[in-house]
Amino acid sequence: MVSDQGDALPADAIAPTRTDSTPPAGTSLGNHYDGCFACGSAHVDGLHLTARAGEGIEVVSRVEITGAHQGAPGLAHGGLVATVMDETLGFVLWMLGVPGVTAKLEVSYRKPVPIQRTVATRALCTGVAGRKVYGYAEMHLDDLEGPLVAEASGLFVVVGEEHFRPYLDNVSGEAPSRLPGRPRYNP
Repeated sequence: MVSDQGDALPADAIAPTRTDSTPPAGTSLGNHYDGCFACGSAHVDGLHLTARAGEGIEVVSRVEITGAHQGAPGLAHGGLVATVMDETLGFVLWMLGVPGVTAKLEVSYRKPVPIQRTVATRALCTGVAGRKVYGYAEMHLDDLEGPLVAEASGLFVVVGEEHFRPYLDNVSGEAPSRLPGRPRYNP
């Protein structure tokens, strides 16, 4: 099987489908927890990424790129672009209702991202094989019709909540009231 983006998927990969518990298109996906660097609403230095459910197993996010996000003068740091891609792809797991971790992230930078602009990122699930979830994301300036500035493919591994428990004592700020994701999708 090959995804719409040309990435080869394993022979046993299946196309994910929406279930009754998948958030409807347009639904705000909130944040993982308030202290999350990428999406946490209470993280002072965070990106304050907002995410909404899209059609299918798709997520759309938005981030304001500020001067605090600079790498080269006037441009967003490449690591910040990768963080936005990783976070948006990670929200795809929320659409599937499973907690997981990033195993691989490959980012292709197409154009520089100027500061004082918004980026909109669309991520989707391209396939599921056992505990492996494959995804693809595109980042655009201003909105999803704006210039393409980066693309990413990711591999995520579904883990149980016990994976996160040893680290909860180290959480900066208020600990999450629940761990990311709840099993709703059984590939």
